[in-house]
Amino acid sequence: MSSAANPYQRGPAPTEASLKAERGPFQVAQKKVSAFSHPGIREGTIYYPTDTAQGPFGGIAVIPGFVSPELTVSWYGPRLASEGFVVMTLETTTGLDLPEARAAQLLAALDYLKKDTTVRDRLDPSRLAVMGWSMGGGGTLRAARQMPALKAAVPLAPWDVGVDFGDISVPTFLIGADNDFIAGTGAHAEPFYESIRNAEKAYLELENCGHFCFTVENETIAEYTIAWMKRWVDNDTRYNEILCPGPPGNSSAVQEYRSTCPF
Repeated sequence: MSSAANPYQRGPAPTEASLKAERGPFQVAQKKVSAFSHPGIREGTIYYPTDTAQGPFGGIAVIPGFVSPELTVSWYGPRLASEGFVVMTLETTTGLDLPEARAAQLLAALDYLKKDTTVRDRLDPSRLAVMGWSMGGGGTLRAARQMPALKAAVPLAPWDVGVDFGDISVPTFLIGADNDFIAGTGAHAEPFYESIRNAEKAYLELENCGHFCFTVENETIAEYTIAWMKRWVDNDTRYNEILCPGPPGNSSAVQEYRSTCPF
């Protein structure tokens, strides 16, 4: 799809190397959001492309897990922003917030981005996504249930109980880890994936990784998170070749991959 045919396309065509690089093609600035600047959120950090020539960017809110600070998801901010997104990483209201509360905070953060004087003119409010780790992953799924207008959701090692996500219609990419003994994939990510019946979806299970693999820079997590966000937030079909059929069968980083390809 050409940039003329797709007004949301941002940046050059992807390669595996470009998606695994520490930074993408856009220069990034950041802004601290002070405590209680907006109803429903505590505080956080906004990362955004300095470029204004290509038009507004999609927005992504990212939230951490149980008793975990913003620092545990901070690396996603500049990584995603450098690929052409306005990103806000969050400090939760309390570390004990359950997935339902984290979902509310994700949606409140997206609302804040629409109003923030620094980034509101850089943001396309019709192209928004959510992402979170652990209980934040559970919150990500719940946010997708509550707001069908979202363009994408990426739950990382999601944790939740007693919820069926069959009514999600938002394109959702779940990433789990084979050595996760906190949010084991057999009890969390895999059944969540299987429960989604009305949306495009993908599931990736990392090889030789545990629950905290998601809190540090990881090329595989970055590659597929970026590809999913670009495909659905930017409607950029150039990323289909990354997602379909997915990682090569001999990948040492991936134990399993499944999806609803072709999208």
